[in-house]
Amino acid sequence: MSAATPSEQLGQVLEVGGPELSRLLARAERRLVELSEGHGRPLAEHAGGMLDAGGKRMRPVLVFLCGGEADGRLVAAAVAVELLHMATLVHDDVLDRATLRRGRPTVFAEGGREAATATGDLLFSRAFAELAATGSPGAVRALSEASSSLARGELMQRADAWKEDVSPERYLERCRLKTASLFEAACRLGALFGEAPGSEQSLARFGACVGLAFQLLDDVLDVSGPSSRTGKPRGTDLLDGTVTLPLILARRRDPELRRLDLHSVVTEPAQAAAVCDRIVLTGALSEAREQALRHVAEAKAAISGLELSEGRRKALGLVADGVVERYA
Repeated sequence: MSAATPSEQLGQVLEVGGPELSRLLARAERRLVELSEGHGRPLAEHAGGMLDAGGKRMRPVLVFLCGGEADGRLVAAAVAVELLHMATLVHDDVLDRATLRRGRPTVFAEGGREAATATGDLLFSRAFAELAATGSPGAVRALSEASSSLARGELMQRADAWKEDVSPERYLERCRLKTASLFEAACRLGALFGEAPGSEQSLARFGACVGLAFQLLDDVLDVSGPSSRTGKPRGTDLLDGTVTLPLILARRRDPELRRLDLHSVVTEPAQAAAVCDRIVLTGALSEAREQALRHVAEAKAAISGLELSEGRRKALGLVADGVVERYA
């Protein structure tokens, strides 16, 4: 059986989540378009291109599912989370000099470094302006903490580039900062504006575990490909020096990979693909996937005791399972 596409997965979540979830997500999409078109033509072109490329909208969906049918400020929170996510993608592409994102040319590729940096900066600023308008210091604090974690995670990733001694523990900490923190913030914001008092810590834990699983499997997909599914060349992490769990585990199993100087040997896509093939042969992808599955199980356990409607609980479970299905 083939894995569901991101749009099919989102459709399943929306169906289970009920009509209110679809209405809230539609409102968030309209607001994202308004913001991308309301700050001049350059942003409209660059940010609009990011929006048109789609994406799974996992973080806004998590805001809504964790909030339930409650406060109208949920839309602002969902928009803020997605804007921050978009900003990090634009800035990541500048740092990586990436030309493709979601199968389309990046802002960096089309507009250059200065345009991409400015676009990312403006998306960051609009994210916090959107959330500040809710009048909730706690919500702004939650997003600010996530933003700081993202920056720390990026600095760790840059410091670890090409290194041979990155431990699995350091890798997971980097994933927690660079990816899981925004998933956690999305769930925390939903709880802050939502209808389930006392649920914030459990829902935040759910988001953090889902985010870790998401990053683990994203790194698996970078090795296993194909680019038609990932929207970027296979082995992109190897090309920019990002040390991921599949590589860490494979080096422990394959002496030749341990001795390989990736910085000098992997300089073009064909070489990266060859190293990916070698990583696959070690069985490291299966071990990384098992770790991701454990995080998914932890996510589900975190919300097992919460008083949630059956639809919300099932939809949250589908979000967690959808992370794994990306790999199938």
